[in-house]
Amino acid sequence: MATSTQAPPARTSSPAHRPDRNRIPRTFYWMVLPAVVLFLVFHTIPVLQGVFYSFTDSPGYGDWSFVGLENYVALFADPQVRAAYGFTFRFAFLATILVNALALAIAIGLNGKIKWKNTLRGAYFVPNVLSILVIGYVFQYLFSGSIPAIATALGIDRLSTSILADPQLAWVGILVLAVWQATAFNIIIYLAGLQTVPGELYEAASLDGASSWRQFRSITFPMIAGFFTINMVLALKSFLQVFDHIIALTNGGPGTSTQSVGVLIYRGGFQGGEYGYQLANAVLFMIVIVAFAVFQLRVLQRREVSV
Repeated sequence: MATSTQAPPARTSSPAHRPDRNRIPRTFYWMVLPAVVLFLVFHTIPVLQGVFYSFTDSPGYGDWSFVGLENYVALFADPQVRAAYGFTFRFAFLATILVNALALAIAIGLNGKIKWKNTLRGAYFVPNVLSILVIGYVFQYLFSGSIPAIATALGIDRLSTSILADPQLAWVGILVLAVWQATAFNIIIYLAGLQTVPGELYEAASLDGASSWRQFRSITFPMIAGFFTINMVLALKSFLQVFDHIIALTNGGPGTSTQSVGVLIYRGGFQGGEYGYQLANAVLFMIVIVAFAVFQLRVLQRREVSV
């Protein structure tokens, strides 16, 4: 008589012993830990120390005492601080507009059917990889030597002397340098955005008789609105922190006519014995930059949604 055999039931692990596939292996935490430690040591801790010393009268060395909010109150009554903020805001807003307008125009041109397109893209990106201080000294030579010499030979009296020595025009030289150097990065961002626009939209618009300007307003700009937001936020943040351009060209002069907030903090904090006071200025400036970035994102992203 044959006996039937049954296979033993498969062993099933209880939920308590079942491996969780969504659980991150512990190795990943150990891989991230060094970066977190370095970030805390070289960023977070110094920032917190700076915030603390902004409530003191520390000169940067020796003894100090706690003064509370006196530094912050004094900032609003300091005419030098107001002048630095005024110059910085005017410079940053104008430079941001010029950079984005120029970069978008060049990107649209490079995205078209032109010869040597890839070569031109590389050439336009070169300023972004150069040191600002190095090209700043080159521009200083141009504004102080070459341009006045050419203007004198052509009989242009207005440019026969260096604009960097003129309190009314020195900011123009800084603006030219900043726009020339920053446009390169924005061009790359806009080119990436233009690659995402389907060509069929332009073909349909052409068949409908839409002009180039109409195509830009109705197709190109709405489709790259997200890239426009990125460029505007990054450009304004960068120009609000303008420092190297000024140091290389005018060092804040003539007088204090081109002294930005960054230059004022550096001069007062590290050269003028106002360490605690300028740290308060730095904390205030950090809050201003964050506020502008958040405001820009909200306004520009609202436009993206409404398009």
